[in-house]
Order: sequence, then C-alpha cells, then structure tokens
Amino acid sequence: MSLSPAEIERYARHIVLRDVGGPGQQKLKAARVLVVGAGGLGAPVIQYLAAAGVGTIGIIDDEAVTLSNLQRQVIHDTAAVGTAKVGSAAVAVARLNPHVEVEMHAERLDAENAAGFVSRYDIVADCSDNFATRYAVSDACHGAAKTLVTGAVGQFDGSLTTIKSYARAADGTPNPTYRCLFPDAPPDGLLPTCAEAGILGALVGVIGALQANEVIKEIVGFGESLVGRLVLFDARDTRFETIRYAWDPANPLNGSAAAPLSKP
Repeated sequence: MSLSPAEIERYARHIVLRDVGGPGQQKLKAARVLVVGAGGLGAPVIQYLAAAGVGTIGIIDDEAVTLSNLQRQVIHDTAAVGTAKVGSAAVAVARLNPHVEVEMHAERLDAENAAGFVSRYDIVADCSDNFATRYAVSDACHGAAKTLVTGAVGQFDGSLTTIKSYARAADGTPNPTYRCLFPDAPPDGLLPTCAEAGILGALVGVIGALQANEVIKEIVGFGESLVGRLVLFDARDTRFETIRYAWDPANPLNGSAAAPLSKP
C-alpha cells in the first residue's frame, strides 16, 4: 500500500526510524484496529493510532459524552457533551488526520456480538472499564486468532498486557489467555466504579499511550511483545513494575481440556 507525498511528509519521523521505515508505515496504513471504548483509555489510544497513520480505526461505544468525562477523556470537548462518543471521536480523528478512516459502532460490545466485531479487524485494543466486556473481547480474540492489547486503570494505578492466546511460545507452550491472568471476575460491587472512587485524569493518558505503542509495535513488528508480561504503573509514586504470568492448563480456552482452536 503506497504512501502519497502528503503522507510521506506527515509520517517523516516514523519513516526515518530504522525499526519502522517506509515498509512499517505502509503496514500501519493497511491495518484495521478495533478500539473497544472511547472513554479514558480509548481517547489517547484513538488519537495516537490516528496520528501514527493506522488506516482504519473501528470504535465501539454505546455511551454519550458527559461533562464529568472531560476531566480525562481528552478526545472529547465541551461542545460534544450529550453527543455519542463514537461520533465525537470520529470528528476528532478527521480533524487530526484525514487519511484515517473511522468505522463507528454506537453499541455495547458483549458476549453475543463480540465475535462479529473482532473478526473484522486485525488487532484489538480493549479500553473498556468492566470485566464482562474484557472477558467477551478476550474470548472473541482467541476464537478469531486476533492479537489483543488490553489495559485497565484504577484510582492511581494502571496495567496493560498483550494477549496472543491463539499462538504458542518458542518452547511450544501455549501462550496465556486473559483467563490465565484473571480466572474469575471479582464479585459485583467489590470494586468501586470510577464515579464512586474517582480517578486521576492523567493516569489514563499514560496507560492509553502505552497501549497505542504496543498496538503499533504489533502491527509493524519491532520490539519485545508484552505477551506473558503485565506492566503495572503506580501514578502516585511514578513507579513501573513488570510481572510475568504463564499459561494455566486449567483455563477453558486453550487449556488441557479445551477443544482445539479452529482456524478462522
């Protein structure tokens, strides 16, 4: 997929990077990325993927912009309050980079429709705010053999990892699934919502930017993947930690008793 003279100038700082170059930028232009959620995490993910020249960005979110969103969901502005988040995000992308196509899905992703959405894209960035959606997205990515970059945030802390549960590690062991990392969702009401507990606005920018970085790495093919590694960020003390996690033979997706994954 060729680049126009305007695109070559726009992405010049990528093209001179040894690990990206012209071929890497062409991969970005050809890529289709689904972003689940156009809120706190989704805002920087969408903005940085659009700025990077990802050719098609799908955005799925069923909510409207509220005034209380604007403290952290920086893709939206005051004039967008009351409008659909997917529409507001699409307007922002068009303003940022006219070479990027946005596919808007103004609905809620769940276990029933996740497979249909995920199958239409090359890679998925999960920027949702609840475990039900995270499980639905990760299960669908496993079934469709799609790479998933998933992030989460709390009051002052965030995390992210990459899931390729459809593939195997160099030693032949299956890669871990999201359910290897979090076998069960916490009971309802155990974790306070953002509205109840609050959240540091800049925190979502840090984690969202890191998510976008991992998506770009996976598309272009440079650096070490976050598969099997969970990055933890403490915004209160500005501290990063990385922990490793492994395949759980008891997980229902690619565990010892799971049915073989059919090719999509």
